[in-house]
Amino acid sequence: MKQTPKNIAIIGSGLVGSLLAIYLRKLGHQITVYDRRPDIRNVEFSGRSINLAMSNRGWTALREVGIENEVKKIAIPLDQRAIHVEGQPEYYQKYGKEGEAIWSISRGILNRRMIDLAEEAGVVFRFEEKVWDVNLPEGKIYTGATEKGKWKEYLYDIVFGCDGAFSRVRHKMQRRSRFNYVQEFIDVGYKELTIPANEHGTHKLDKHSFHIWPRGKFMFIAMPNMDGSFTCTLFLPFEGEVSFEKINTKEEAKRFFNTYFPDVTPVIEDLTTDFFNNPTSALVTIKCYPWTYWDKVALVGDSAHAIVPFYGQGMNAGFEDIYALNKMIAKYGDDWEQIFSTYQTERKPNADAIAELSYRNFVEMSSMTADPNFILQKKIEKRFAQKYPDKWIPAYSRVTFSNKPYVEALANGDAQEEIMKQIMQIPNIDEIWDSEAVDQKILSLLSGKEKHEV
Repeated sequence: MKQTPKNIAIIGSGLVGSLLAIYLRKLGHQITVYDRRPDIRNVEFSGRSINLAMSNRGWTALREVGIENEVKKIAIPLDQRAIHVEGQPEYYQKYGKEGEAIWSISRGILNRRMIDLAEEAGVVFRFEEKVWDVNLPEGKIYTGATEKGKWKEYLYDIVFGCDGAFSRVRHKMQRRSRFNYVQEFIDVGYKELTIPANEHGTHKLDKHSFHIWPRGKFMFIAMPNMDGSFTCTLFLPFEGEVSFEKINTKEEAKRFFNTYFPDVTPVIEDLTTDFFNNPTSALVTIKCYPWTYWDKVALVGDSAHAIVPFYGQGMNAGFEDIYALNKMIAKYGDDWEQIFSTYQTERKPNADAIAELSYRNFVEMSSMTADPNFILQKKIEKRFAQKYPDKWIPAYSRVTFSNKPYVEALANGDAQEEIMKQIMQIPNIDEIWDSEAVDQKILSLLSGKEKHEV
């Protein structure tokens, strides 16, 4: 169905706002994007980013508007985890089947490219213009230099809030009756660090791996960039015996890295410099409902469902919001109230599911990837999935390498975990893990759980 062109405002020029602008512009709408920040194309990056892991959902959304190939030019495929365990050689875990990979992309570089592509499509960007208030029923937004200064008023047919976890648009919606809102910070913060490239621009670590140093309650990760560097992230408790509060000098930082991450010692000077130059940031999960107001206002991406980054799905989930919204536009045409109602009804349960999965994956990445029982369990699951691909799709593959709903991935992952608990209790499982007897046991447990599509 075709749509009557609308005058639409998007609040937020980040990844979700920029992609939504491209989608809506290609449908013939007049799009203006507002952002309180300067144009990211003219500023240095802030040291607050975690490299993005683009996977199937994100690529599907980019493919739909014809920009997938442009983005792949600035991305590196990673087909495995490289696990750096204390006192042992590093080892590798393949993510999925042959040819399946996540793609490492610098958030800042991608955001710059997306804004360029949006401008090429005819989108107007208004940087350094902060939205202070929104008149929800009328679609009016108010911008100004300060909260108490003089404001400008703009009237739009529709307003989209793509302004992140602490959305100004959502803040206005929260003041309406029967708006549900929950935010929860975890006690682990993060700090962005950098491993520079070798002298000739090559990578110091394997460039097609997602590198993880699991250390129980904390961890260090590294993802490659096109210039040979790695964007690294230290996830560490704010307080406690080993925590950010205990590292206050360069010597303490060096001692910390030498103790827990000795194999990155050759670049320790760079890491300790970054440690004090870059901010320590918090991680929050935000859930709210409803996401829309009449046919006038809708929240998309983090403004509706901020999640912790441990499944690499924050951007992918936001892009999938847009892809789903586009399908509803195709179905309902000019009925924006129906579009918005269907959008929030479909996407809300999936947002809650990926929030839960993301939190759980921190435990897996920081603690379990170095655990022998966990490694064995994953070997059993991988072998069985290869042998019976119609009966077992691992939860990670369902989230990362498919477009199946997140709610299915959560439900089926829970069902699979119950089965594997029983398998891991088999006597001498470490000796017979690849036997026909184990296969048959899994098959018998599956047959007793026919209501679950695992």
